[in-house]
Order: sequence, then structure tokens, then C-alpha cells
Amino acid sequence: MSASKEEEEEEATLLPLFETKVARGRVAFKLYSFTILIGIVLIWLYRLIHIPCIGEQGKISWILMFSAEVLFGLYWIITQSARWHVVSRYPFKQRLSTRYEDDKLPGIDIFVCTADPTLEPPILVINTVLSLMAYNYPPQKLSLYLSDDGGSQLTFYALFEASNFSKYWIPFCKKYNVEPRSPEIYFAQKIDLHQPSFSREWTKMKSRLESAVENGSVPKEIKNRHKGFSEWNSQVTKQDHKSIVQILIDGWNTNAVDVQGNRLPTLVYLSREKKPGIAHNFKAGSMNTLIRVSSEISNAPIILNLDCDMYSNDQDSVRDALCFFLDEKQGHQIPYVQYPQYYNNTTKNDIYANVSFTTYQMGLVYGCAVEDIVTGLTIQCRGWKPVHYNPSKNAFQGVAPITLDIALIQFKRWSEGMFQIFFSKYCPFIYGHGKIKLGAQMGYCIYLLWAPVSLPTLCYVSSLWFVPFAYVFVATTLYSIVEDLMCGDTLKGWWNLQRMTLLRRTTSYFFAFIDTMMKQLGLSQTSFVVTAKVVDEELQKRYENEMMEFGSSSIVFVIIATLALLNLFCLGLGIKKVVFSDLEVLEKFVAQLIVCGLLVMVNLPVYEALLFRSDEGRMPFSVLFKAIVVVSVLVTQAYSQGFYFEQVPLVAVLVILGSLGGAFGIRFVIDREECFSHKVEHGHTVHFSFVVIKSEGSWHYTDDGVDLVVKGPDGEQIHDIRDKTSDKHEFVAYREGVYRFCFTNKSPYHETLDFDVHASYFLYHDEHAKDEHFKPLFEHIGKLEEALYNIQFEQHWLEAQTDRQAIVNEKLSRSAIHKALFESTVLIAASGLQVYILRRLFERKLGAIRV
Repeated sequence: MSASKEEEEEEATLLPLFETKVARGRVAFKLYSFTILIGIVLIWLYRLIHIPCIGEQGKISWILMFSAEVLFGLYWIITQSARWHVVSRYPFKQRLSTRYEDDKLPGIDIFVCTADPTLEPPILVINTVLSLMAYNYPPQKLSLYLSDDGGSQLTFYALFEASNFSKYWIPFCKKYNVEPRSPEIYFAQKIDLHQPSFSREWTKMKSRLESAVENGSVPKEIKNRHKGFSEWNSQVTKQDHKSIVQILIDGWNTNAVDVQGNRLPTLVYLSREKKPGIAHNFKAGSMNTLIRVSSEISNAPIILNLDCDMYSNDQDSVRDALCFFLDEKQGHQIPYVQYPQYYNNTTKNDIYANVSFTTYQMGLVYGCAVEDIVTGLTIQCRGWKPVHYNPSKNAFQGVAPITLDIALIQFKRWSEGMFQIFFSKYCPFIYGHGKIKLGAQMGYCIYLLWAPVSLPTLCYVSSLWFVPFAYVFVATTLYSIVEDLMCGDTLKGWWNLQRMTLLRRTTSYFFAFIDTMMKQLGLSQTSFVVTAKVVDEELQKRYENEMMEFGSSSIVFVIIATLALLNLFCLGLGIKKVVFSDLEVLEKFVAQLIVCGLLVMVNLPVYEALLFRSDEGRMPFSVLFKAIVVVSVLVTQAYSQGFYFEQVPLVAVLVILGSLGGAFGIRFVIDREECFSHKVEHGHTVHFSFVVIKSEGSWHYTDDGVDLVVKGPDGEQIHDIRDKTSDKHEFVAYREGVYRFCFTNKSPYHETLDFDVHASYFLYHDEHAKDEHFKPLFEHIGKLEEALYNIQFEQHWLEAQTDRQAIVNEKLSRSAIHKALFESTVLIAASGLQVYILRRLFERKLGAIRV
């Protein structure tokens, strides 16, 4: 028996710890791809054969169409690199356990990064931390480091609470095999708990944290419980503070144990030093600091890196990764294992297409907005072979955006950063030439070229050359549906993906393209981000019912509405031409009708939000008004100039961009406190206004206002507005940076606020001061532009005031009706009582008379 056991162990040591299998159907796919390529080439050939003659109408349209089809064709070829050689990988955790006992497993350093306690609430951060501390792995081999780039005492306090709660949470998870091991997610499942009191303890700790965040400070009695709180004083700000390193749990200390006497993982808080005016290189700088600090404390050979909102969904995911690193034959070639990104709050049909986005997460190289991709490329170019692993059970899960504007802003940020890589020295075709295969270079460019793909999308309308056009369209569509269904999506989910792809290309990617080109040309950027974090119950219900959320007058929504109305107009015009013309015209316009019809179907939620919805997620009337004005101008111009309508969408976007400025309006619901960030250039004048639209409660109306505090980049106070239902101000930004607008609601009711902020700057003051001939012209243009912005600003202010007054009138009318009904009821009751009393009185008198 012993000999047989030894043979089994020896055989196990020879078996690989993972295997790689090539996906089936590769030959069929390659044949399909070859036929699509032939179709694309035939479309190009058709365009070249049908070049308009000199003086013939449609030359501009031909240039746009041919350029779009060339770009789409080339991009399609690039995308095939990700499908040409598809493989699946399968780790063998049982073999790992047989080969490596717990004391022989390598140490693992876990890096979690956060940057702002307002945008990334501390309770969210510690949910991720606790899920990682409870891994099914020897605790003395785990060391968790939290990098807080916000330098917040509140985040440190949350981690301090988590260090105490972990003494109960970790043994509880391991005893009852809890999944998932994020407390917030686990308790939200309303599972029949073995220890109901445990949920109450979590609720109490969560309440303490939320109270501290609401008050903006940590209670004094808690500060006395740990020396680390002494690192914060009145001089410490987010952008100016020394390094702070605090070991909350020392895993090397044998006395650091949970309530059952088991060792605990090491837990470290880190906030790196920051000084104003000194570049800190964002997440890459944070990661490099973590590497330096961890090398002095635990110095583990394996690093797990993830964001603060991505909790662990599988207790054995680290063991899966180790199967790749510790494999005797291939492990020495693997630099990192990449897991895909998934979300736990996507709707059934994934309304915003929050599908998994696979990137190369390893943020170390400086000089670009998405350092993770650059670092992954440099590692691969040095001969390493990274592994992508997509397990059947999601290893990590996060929270997906539930509003359209945030979803588009997210993709704008990604696409802009990736397009910048394409123009840098790290362009895969240049940096990777001769170092990695052409297919790998093309694979990187699938994402790096998101931004420029917006251009052909804005002007593309196909023509009828039946066989190649129809085949390419139908075949790629069918393949896309099959591929999506095989990945577990629904047919409606696939349709939502097509809609979101169109919206991203016409907004997020397009703005990313503009911003990147402006940066390459050395011009100042005009884009900025205002992000709301409050999610009220009504918004959550609309998201769960898969209703797209608009609700603001963002320029993004103006573009979406304009293009949607243009497609609707072009469809109507095309139907009119077909109905009242001969067969020759029908043959010419049938392809355009099909394309316009599909675009109209894709935009059905936009039409619904523009014309039919009455909830808070509808398109504001100002968006509809602007879209109608732009469409009217374009249609009139097209008729007068004899343009083809294929040019209209592209011209529309250019016209809208001409009116693009640093203005943003948002309507939101506030419970207690809500903050917004707004990036402003030096010397710009910032105009802001707010109006309390309504207060919740059908029987309640109040004139209670809100407080607004405006702070500069260094945290200094600029405005302090108290107890106002509406107000507007302006100030000049003395330095470039992020300005914060924090609202506080002191009433017991939820308030709906309309907030508008707009930054402007007269360029002629410095850029054209020396040009005596053009200075007056630029001055007048600048004044006109400022006047237009001010009109728009005042219009938004008046619209909000009108909405408030309408609600006030409605509530007053309702109150008057209720009062009248109440008084009528009282009068009727009093009359009835009087009749009853008189009747009783007469009955008694009548009885007395009879006696």
C-alpha cells in the first residue's frame, strides 16, 4: 500500500497543474472569416469602381462612405486577432494541494487601491478587504495592503473597524463555508444565518462608519484606541501630507489571532506622501509605493492587485492562480494571471452592456492614463507569456454603473487613455515589433482604437450592391448573435449591446478622440466629469426594470437626441421618396431605408425618453429643444446647399461641438450629503446655481433649504451658502484643479435638487493680445460666446425655478383641496351630529308629553 501511495504521489508530481484546450470549430470560423474578408474587399472594389465624376453630385458622400468602409474593414480585420486562436485553461487545485502543503505555499501580498472616501465610500472598501482576508489560504501567508491616495482619516477608521470585525468574520466564513465573503453582499442575500446576531454586529459597525462619514470626523473615544489616528491633524490635506504607514494586524506576531485562536493575515494601511505641484502618477505611483513598502514588511513573491470595489467572489481564486505560477513546465514563463471583470448588479438583459472587459492589469509604468495596459505590453515584449483565465465561477465581482451618463463617462475615460497609448512610443505595432507576434499586437489595438472607430460610425450609411453588402451585414450580425448567446447572454441583451456600442461610438469614443487629438496638438482640453453617487430608490427601480436613465441636460444626451431625431427624419424622408417615386428610386434607397430603420429601432428608448416618459429619468425638455433646433438648421442647410443626407449626422456632431462648453446641469436626490467634483482651468470664471425642486412626502411641503460649501483644489473654502432653496454665484479660479461642491440637507425628507455649473474664459486676453487686427474680432466672438453661455445658464436656472414653482403650486393646490375636503367632512359630521342630537331631544320631549 505504501509503495502504491508513493507511486501515486510521484505520478502526481509529474502531472501539470493546468491544461490548455483549443476551442472547437476553428476551421469553420476561419472559413467564415475568409468569406467576410472577400465581401469587404468587394465593397472596397465597388466604391473604387463608382467614383463620382468631376462636377457630379455626391463626391463628398462618396469620400465619407469609402473612408468609413475602409476604416470599418481594417478594424474588423484587427478584431479577428482575438478570435483566431481561442483557448480555454483549466487549473487543477487538487494536484496543487497534493504537491504543496500549507507551509510550502508561497506568500501572497494583496494590493487594494482607493483614492477618495466620497467617491469610494469606506464601507465599500472594507467589504472588499474582508472578502480577501477570508481567503481559503494559510492566513500567515497572506498580507493585505490598502493604499489610500485620498489620505483620509475616515478610510483609516474603516480599516481599523475591519481589523476588529475580521476576528469574528474570518472564522465564521471558514466554519460555515460562507460564499461570497463580502459581508455586505452575503447579508443582503437574507440567508438563514447560523448566528443571527452576527448580522446585527455588522449592521452596528456599518452604522458607526456611516455616522462618521456623515459627520466628516472620527469620534474622540475611537481615536484614543489606536495611535495611528495621531497622524492626522489640521495640516493634513489630500494633496499635501507626509507618508502614513500603519500596521493594524501584524500577521508575524503569534498573538494576532481571531476569536478561535487562529492566526490572522497581516493588514497594513498606507497613504503615500504628496506635495502640491509634484506629480504622483496616479495608480502607477500608488502601486510602486506598495511594492516598496511591502518589500520591507512581507516581501511575498506573488502579488494580487485589484480595485477597492472588486470583492472576492471565490474563496479559492488564489489557488487557481497558483496552479499557473507553480507549474513545473510552464510556470517560469508566466508573469501574471488576468481575471476578467464582472459585476453583481447587471440586469437580466444587461441594459448598459456591462459585459466583461479584459485588460492587462499591472499598473507600474508611468506616462499614460492607463498604465496597466502599458506595463502588460512591456512585460510581454520581454518574452513573458501572460495567462488569461475565465473560470466558470466569477473570481471577482464589482458594481456596474446604473445610469447612462456614468456608463458613457467610464468608457470615455478608458478609450481616451488607450488611444493615447496608440500615439505614444508604446504603440504595439512599434514597441512590440519583432518582440511579440502580429496577432498579439493587433489584439492590443482592438481596445486602443476604440476612439477613432467613432468617426466612421458618425457618417456611415451603406449603399446597395446586394451580394457583398448584404452578406457582410447578415453574416457578421448572425455570428455576433451566436457568439453572444454562447457566452450566456440573452437575445435582448445582444440588442442592448448593439445600442450601447452605437451610443459609445457616437459619444464616449468620439469625445475621447477629440480630447486625445487636442492633447497631441498641445491644446488645452475642454472635457470634465461631474459624478453623482447617490442612488435613490426610484432610480434603482427604473434600472431593475431596464429603463435607460437620462435625466440631465448633458451635451452627451444632446448628441444622442440629435442623431436619433435625424435618423427618424431621414427614415420619413426615405419612405416618402420610395412611396411617391418609381422602382429605380426604390432600388437606390432600399439599403438606406433598412439602415435608417434599424437605427430608429435601436433608438426607441431615446424617443421614449424624449417624448413619452414623465419620470425623473426622462430627457429634459431643454435637450429636446436643442436637438430640434440643430436638426432644423441642418435640414434647412442641406436643402439649401443640395447636400446628401448621408452627411447630416457628421455635420450635426460638428455643429454640436461648436456649442460645447464647460457647462453641466444635473438633477439628483439628496438624503444627507452629496458632493460633486468639477475640474477648472486657471483663470476661468465658474458660474454655479442650484434650486431645491421638491421635497418628498405627499402631505408635506417645506421651505427648508440646503447648505452648499464650495472648496478649492487645496481644500480651502470659497463659498459657504446656508439654508437656501435657490441661489447662484460666480468666482474666478485662482489655480487649476478640482473644485468640490458639497450639498448638505438638514431636513428629515429627501430633497430633489437641480445643480448647474459652467466655466468660461476669454481666450483673447492672452492668446490674441498681440494681434491688433484680429483682437477686436476675437473680443466680440468671445463676448458673444460668453453671452450665449450665460443665456443657457440663466435658461437652466429659470427652468429649475419654474419646475419648483409648478410643484409648489401643485402641492398648495393639493393642500387646499385636502383642506377643503377636511373642512367639508367636518361640517358634514357636525351637521349629522346636530341632527342626531336634535332628533334625540325631540324623542325625549315626545316621550315626556305622552307620559
